[in-house]
Amino acid sequence: ARVLEIARRLSRGEALGAGEEEEGCQRHREPLEVFCKEDGALLCAICRESRTHRAHTVLPVPEVVREYQGQIQARLQTLKDDRDKLLEFRDAEMRRNW
Repeated sequence: ARVLEIARRLSRGEALGAGEEEEGCQRHREPLEVFCKEDGALLCAICRESRTHRAHTVLPVPEVVREYQGQIQARLQTLKDDRDKLLEFRDAEMRRNW
């Protein structure tokens, strides 16, 4: 959900630090620069080097946003295709019933 919110804000041209709520690490007050794939969390540079995340796979935020946008678009297309099939089926059944 957090990555989606960031993707929405980036697509609207907003800066990551802009907005009503303060963006950044709650613990270190540093900007969130990377995404930990194992934990699904945005990390600051200090958290990235902590023992907790040191061995984890981390990616820059823009790369993660592109990756998740691609996944979301693919799933959205599947849902649209399924909806179209259902609408066609419904129309066929309504015609048959008439």
